[in-house]
Amino acid sequence: MAAMATFLFGPPPSSSSSLSSCLSRLGQPAPLSSLSHFFSTRIRHRPLSRDKPASFCPRASAAASGTKSPSTASDERVQKVHTIDEFEAALRAAKDKLVVVEYAASHSPNSRRIYPFMVDLSRTCSDVAFLLVMGDESEQTRELCRREGIDRVPHFTFYKGMEKVHEEEGIGPDQLVGDVLYYGDNHSAVVQLHSRADVESLVDQHRGADGKLVVLDVGLKHCGPCVKVYPTVLKLSRSMADAVVFARMNGDENDSCMEYLKDMDVVEVPTFLFIKDGQICGRYVGSGKGELIGEILRYQGVRVT
Repeated sequence: MAAMATFLFGPPPSSSSSLSSCLSRLGQPAPLSSLSHFFSTRIRHRPLSRDKPASFCPRASAAASGTKSPSTASDERVQKVHTIDEFEAALRAAKDKLVVVEYAASHSPNSRRIYPFMVDLSRTCSDVAFLLVMGDESEQTRELCRREGIDRVPHFTFYKGMEKVHEEEGIGPDQLVGDVLYYGDNHSAVVQLHSRADVESLVDQHRGADGKLVVLDVGLKHCGPCVKVYPTVLKLSRSMADAVVFARMNGDENDSCMEYLKDMDVVEVPTFLFIKDGQICGRYVGSGKGELIGEILRYQGVRVT
């Protein structure tokens, strides 16, 4: 179950949507309202709906006595950030690495619950930088939260090249792991494609009788179903490596990718294109694990009963 977010600076809004109801829809493909709208504008993030946050009235003694970070053993790979200057320096130092920032608060039980999972990820994902900002630690961290628009915790933001690529709040461990895999994957067996030329080069490598089936996962940066299915794509890329090549392209990464989606008539994401001997032989739209595996086997020529 997803964790509820705790309000950081003031009273909760008069109404909010249920995070659980939003997550229950993640298995459905995300429709693009129209091709003309999608391909003429940069895709913007629409945050997931959230559980109604609990109101937060900070105690006067908190600022005077100082606050404690969520604590766990061996969290040395999580960098604690205390000022805006430290925050910006950490983003610069990460360069092209994924940076995961947790905004937390000393009074938030859900901040304490999710933090050990972030620590575990920091130990296993050595090519990802993890930062912790305690929003109620000082006036400087409060100012950072205000600048970044953070009013509820725990809140996670994801950066690459100092650009914010995604954000979530009130999430549980599974969603956090999925986000880190989706936005931080650079070294797996899934080939990362960034242009039409990248696609054409990969397809050319697998032409002919000995060529492998190419499964191209087309998504968007802020697509919930795309994030949900990606761990399955990673597992399949390892288990089917002898016969199938898995690749990924985010359609809103640049103009070349967006044009490719338009030319391939992609109107919903995630869409999986199956390419054999240079030709698109089929496609699957959705994030169902069983359906995806069945379609891959079908285009491999394996009879599925």
